[in-house]
Amino acid sequence: MPVRSPRHEAFGWTIRALRQRRGMSQEALAAKCELDRTYISGIERGTRNPSLTNILKIADSLSVSASELFAAAQSRHDAVAGKLVEPRRRRADSRA
Repeated sequence: MPVRSPRHEAFGWTIRALRQRRGMSQEALAAKCELDRTYISGIERGTRNPSLTNILKIADSLSVSASELFAAAQSRHDAVAGKLVEPRRRRADSRA
């Protein structure tokens, strides 16, 4: 199954990174979330579109808030997409 979008891929990468930092296998995370291991694998690969209910289960199981999970995924997406936010530059005042 192909990746749904770059955002799905970044979200899955974030879950994988958090899971691995905690020394958890996909099986352990799936059991803690009461989800199937293949479903977790699909989310991590960016091929599944998890519901909010399942996102909340995953966040709880990884001991992070859903907002932290989304923020980390957005940062990953922006970094990969080359959209690192630069400070706004002031426009030169046209009223001299």
